[in-house]
Amino acid sequence: MLLLKNCTVINFDKIEENVNILINNDEIADITKENIENTTVIDCSNKYVVPGLIDMHVHFRDPGLEYKEDIESGSKAAAAGGITTCLPMANTKPINDNSSITKYMIEKAKKIGIIDIFPVAAITKGMKGEELTEMGDILEAGALAFSDDGLPVMNSEVMRRALEYASQFDSFIISHAEDKNLAGNGVINEGKISTITGLKGIPAEAEEVMIARDILLAKLTNAHVHIAHVSTKGSVELIRWAKKIGINVTAEATPHHFTLTDEDLLTYDTNYKMNPPLRTEEDKNAIIEGLKDGTIDIIATDHAPHHKIEKFVEFDNAAFGITGLQTLIPLTLKLVKTKNIDMKKFVYLTSFKPAEILNLKDRGYIAKGKKADITIIDDKIEYIFDEKINKSKSENTPFFNKKLIGAAVYTIKNGNIVYEFH
Repeated sequence: MLLLKNCTVINFDKIEENVNILINNDEIADITKENIENTTVIDCSNKYVVPGLIDMHVHFRDPGLEYKEDIESGSKAAAAGGITTCLPMANTKPINDNSSITKYMIEKAKKIGIIDIFPVAAITKGMKGEELTEMGDILEAGALAFSDDGLPVMNSEVMRRALEYASQFDSFIISHAEDKNLAGNGVINEGKISTITGLKGIPAEAEEVMIARDILLAKLTNAHVHIAHVSTKGSVELIRWAKKIGINVTAEATPHHFTLTDEDLLTYDTNYKMNPPLRTEEDKNAIIEGLKDGTIDIIATDHAPHHKIEKFVEFDNAAFGITGLQTLIPLTLKLVKTKNIDMKKFVYLTSFKPAEILNLKDRGYIAKGKKADITIIDDKIEYIFDEKINKSKSENTPFFNKKLIGAAVYTIKNGNIVYEFH
């Protein structure tokens, strides 16, 4: 048994102070003021105890691209970031467009035994945007949703059928909203900074046009669409409108999109190159407002590891993407410290609401009988995010070798300590 003492327990709807949590095997056995003997004890004084975080958008590159990341290194990085459940995207090699690859990913994660993974399988075979995958078979193998993330489904008829088909199985589509024709060969946000740097821009409308389409297709099909990595003010406004009239849409924002702006690209540092690109201060503030008012439902990292050789090249040729698992907590805590959200909202965005969207009823909340997935956060701890702390195989983040404040000091998965901050 494991006893967490002197806890400040944060759930999305309440805070309980100075309580003890008794964990027996993989369940929360009790939440009590009493002391319990003969247990392993973790003193949680001056820390936050929250449900294990759930990241609905990661890239673990396994199978096929393990030189960037694999399920083991990705699981270790997730645990170090306080994350106990991850949804890896389908753009592996081969692409996860069938039940055998889905099973491989789940079984490998179970064998490693650090976190749970529930794969997001491809919408279309080979992510070519043409023929739908065998969704029923893939869901039976353990996938929870479908996305061609990294590539949009450009054909509206195919997207319509995908929404209809997924909804028949009580699943949903995660939309990578990007009009490839409008985006063209762009590498950063189109605007003042692209003009100054001479780098080709991607207009905000490349995202917004596709979000508008997918919202309307969700309306047509009465199906659930989830919008990935929202990056523009216009996108937030479209999603807000859709929710107001009752369309079944949910959305996510990434920490880098509510922390950074395209002005950071004046350095030409390829670690700031991502898709969708960093946008303006106005866009960043709109995303924060969307998180505050419920327009944006969750925070997800879009953890996208790349080898150094894929970033240490000319800006136009560098890979898009940023690692994010171990920066989720410190960057989101900045929203708490600036009073944009409180800790209950932190839990809602990073654990409770993802669990609700995914219908994972055993997690996302600390209560007796729930799965013992728990993250203990020290919001004041200061450290340099360097190679000693980084658990990912990759280092492609502008926060590498920088000072961060706030971290998971313990991550508990199924009642077992899977990470301890050193």
